[in-house]
Amino acid sequence: MSTLIVLMPPRDPAVHSQEWQLPELPFLLLDKAGNTQRSGCSALALLPRATSTVLLIAARDLLTVATAVPPLKGPRLRQALPNVVEDQLIQDPQTCHLALDPQALSDGRHKVVAIDRGWFRFLIEGFTAAGHRGLRAVPVARCLQLPEALEPDEAAPSPHEPVIACVLGPVVSTAPALLAGIVSDQAFSAPGEALELAIVRGALEQGLAVPAQSVSATIAALAGDAPVTLYRLTGLPGEPSGAASKSLAAQLSGAQPLTFETLARRALSCRFDLCQFEFAAQPWQLDRATLRRLRVPLALVAASLVVAIVGANVQWLMLARQRDAINAEMTELLLNAFPKTTIVLDPAGQMARQLQMLRLAAGQPSPDDFLALADGLARSLGPVPANAIAALDYHDRRLEVTFKQGVNVDADLTARLARNGLTGTADSSTGKWTIRSAS
Repeated sequence: MSTLIVLMPPRDPAVHSQEWQLPELPFLLLDKAGNTQRSGCSALALLPRATSTVLLIAARDLLTVATAVPPLKGPRLRQALPNVVEDQLIQDPQTCHLALDPQALSDGRHKVVAIDRGWFRFLIEGFTAAGHRGLRAVPVARCLQLPEALEPDEAAPSPHEPVIACVLGPVVSTAPALLAGIVSDQAFSAPGEALELAIVRGALEQGLAVPAQSVSATIAALAGDAPVTLYRLTGLPGEPSGAASKSLAAQLSGAQPLTFETLARRALSCRFDLCQFEFAAQPWQLDRATLRRLRVPLALVAASLVVAIVGANVQWLMLARQRDAINAEMTELLLNAFPKTTIVLDPAGQMARQLQMLRLAAGQPSPDDFLALADGLARSLGPVPANAIAALDYHDRRLEVTFKQGVNVDADLTARLARNGLTGTADSSTGKWTIRSAS
């Protein structure tokens, strides 16, 4: 099962939602064995397909809150979460997508992560429309390496708690006017260049954009007296090199390098997924991309159903006409043979009854009379002696024969009855035979 990990840019709050566009995205493609197949930077429509896709959501787009959550599930939990975190949000909680970390903290509280609903829907629907399956969204701050001294289940940061900080690179805007320009080598040395910064303290994460020359001072001010572990994201596809990279390394003296491949692989072990509630994966629902691919097969299935329905109706009409023609022919034969018939309901049955009445009037026995059935039975006994019969009962146009105890009736009796125009069945419990006329 192949996996595609994509690093997402942060949302630009100054850009209207109708103007959102995604720049070229850094990605890493792993095969089912976990080996790197491809890595690079590509537009959304040109990203390689994989069995599952993991989106690394920018830390600046997320707000992590540790709070007490009522013991609810499903739609009721979704309705309750906005009321739980509304005091800690600036914007309307109804405009935020809230995801709950199922793993509780040591004090029983849970971490709730908030992201702008419109922006998150824009990302999810964009990848879904591009044909990506098995979407997961992981906060990029969850992929930072935590030192052993940090307890990940601590709910509230303390003044001396270790701080993890990582510089992810220059800010990439989602404004359409800036998408055509790729960050150049001089961008890192520009006085006003902003860098993306992800900070982890205890169980909480945060992200912000700070000027390049103020990164060290900002981290020191946020950490206070707490020890700081600083990382610098390297190996990012499409990142500038040369003088700009050396300038950034000089500004972040003491920062440990963290490769993009390492960051992406850590996302695979992260159990937290932002795709919850209405964004949860629903394999039974067909999205637009799947419908586009299934358009031709679905059209063929629909055409086959139409042809089958039309063919069945045409055949039914043909058989109905044939039935009407046969009924008309039988009615004509009945009326020609018996002109005094006034009402015709069942031509075949009425013809058989009229013929039977003619036979009786001419003195001929009916095939299902007692004498005819007894005569046919006598001719069919064969090796069975005639004195082996204990009783003969005739009623409802059938003859019931009871043989004496100890009499062995051979298996060919049924065949001999058939040759004489009779049918016979034996009751396995009583041994009694029932003889009827085959006609």
